[in-house]
Amino acid sequence: MTGQENPQTTQEVKKYLQQSHDRIFENNKKWAEEMAKKKPEFFKDLSAGQSPDYLWIGCSDSRIPAEALTGVDPGEMFIHRNIANLVNNIDLNVMSVVNYAVRHLKVKHVVVCGHYGCGGVKAAMTPQDLGLLNPWLRNIRDVYRLHQAELDSITDEVAKYDRLVELNVIEQCRNVIKTAAVQLSYAQNEFPIVHGWVFGFKDGLLKDLKFDHEGELKEIQKIYNLNDLA
Repeated sequence: MTGQENPQTTQEVKKYLQQSHDRIFENNKKWAEEMAKKKPEFFKDLSAGQSPDYLWIGCSDSRIPAEALTGVDPGEMFIHRNIANLVNNIDLNVMSVVNYAVRHLKVKHVVVCGHYGCGGVKAAMTPQDLGLLNPWLRNIRDVYRLHQAELDSITDEVAKYDRLVELNVIEQCRNVIKTAAVQLSYAQNEFPIVHGWVFGFKDGLLKDLKFDHEGELKEIQKIYNLNDLA
């Protein structure tokens, strides 16, 4: 905002900002009241601790509400989100999430979920300097490099980006399996199972990419074996 702007416009903007802020608290109050009526013990159980079956690693895109689209309640899903749902071994944030979810929360499933039309994927393949995002999005360029022959054979640009979204999800699933936490837990407990999904905006449905957890684990451990129990 600048001092030269219309005072009326300035007041309207301030009013809108306050209303958009207040709406969250109004919605929260309604939600809390509804949950208390629906499940009287809900907040007592919630405050007792968490024991989720799922770790969800998804994109930060605001249009993908993980709990809503999967129909799970609070406490059933441990959620981590970042641009283009990447699992980078030098990103302490995502590595901490995987470690905590697997070793302490004992999650049974790790889901990497991308989405068609991902802006991060498109940005990664755009020939321009994106500043701080450059090293982050280069991970997606690396996925393209690994699958260049397949992707270059796709002439339709939309179809090519959709396939890159899928391949990126699969590569991030492999990155999850490369972690010691997942390898050791699976050897001891036969979980977690790693899954690759993609969300579609056009129909609201999740697509299961049928990631072969056991097969991929065997292949990955030829090089990335961190399981000292084997």
